[in-house]
Amino acid sequence: MSDRRTRKPRTVRAQTARASAPAAKVAKKPAKKSASQTRSQTARAKRPVVRKAKTSEVAQRRAVIATALDMSRTALSPGRSGNVSCRWPGGMLITPSGMAYEEIEPADIVFVADDGSVRPKSRKPSSEWQFHLSAYHARPDRHAVIHTHSMHATVLACAHKSIPAFHYMVAIAGGMDIPLVSYATFGTKELADIVAAGLAERDACLMANHGQIAVGTTLGSALELAHEVEFLAEQYFKVLTLGKPKLLSTSEMKVVLERFKGYGQHAQD
Repeated sequence: MSDRRTRKPRTVRAQTARASAPAAKVAKKPAKKSASQTRSQTARAKRPVVRKAKTSEVAQRRAVIATALDMSRTALSPGRSGNVSCRWPGGMLITPSGMAYEEIEPADIVFVADDGSVRPKSRKPSSEWQFHLSAYHARPDRHAVIHTHSMHATVLACAHKSIPAFHYMVAIAGGMDIPLVSYATFGTKELADIVAAGLAERDACLMANHGQIAVGTTLGSALELAHEVEFLAEQYFKVLTLGKPKLLSTSEMKVVLERFKGYGQHAQD
């Protein structure tokens, strides 16, 4: 008799091995997409990216009114004095002449084109539309103009006094002082040219025997600056009652101006 061990048939060995091996994880095949799902995904892929729509003209007109009301109600400009505008493609949107701010509706805001023309049947624009337009031409980087007759800024302007570097916050207007520009009759081309020159290197200035003007990248920033100018004017006025003010040096103001470039949430790059 042969001593060779009896071997199981090959097929039996294979089945035994499979039975004793640990169960292998069975990879699930991805579910087959339905025709409607495929079409939906394809449509989404082809759909153009929708960008946020630009502010409508009506919305911007409402913003001009809201800014004018804020200016009036916070005593920056009493009664119907002062005016507000913002840049708009091809020109600007500005408050109408002689209307109480509480009565102004969006349709009353006037579009003035870059050449000074207005649309047919429009209201008459503010008498100061010329220096608003000149300000935009002089400062293409600014998109809103606020003109007010605020108390202390106007007092200094009537005394023909600029606001020097008595406080470092004077630099908020973009320079070492808040300058005074010379007088010219309101609503004239002469005044428009004078204001444009004053704003060439400043975001605000006092207007002799008149008031103040401030510009900004937005209506909100221009209004905020107008408030700041009035606050500084009041402080300076009170300092003058105590005697000759002690001014910051030119070298210190240069440091302040440099630091202002990196100040706040929207610092310059």
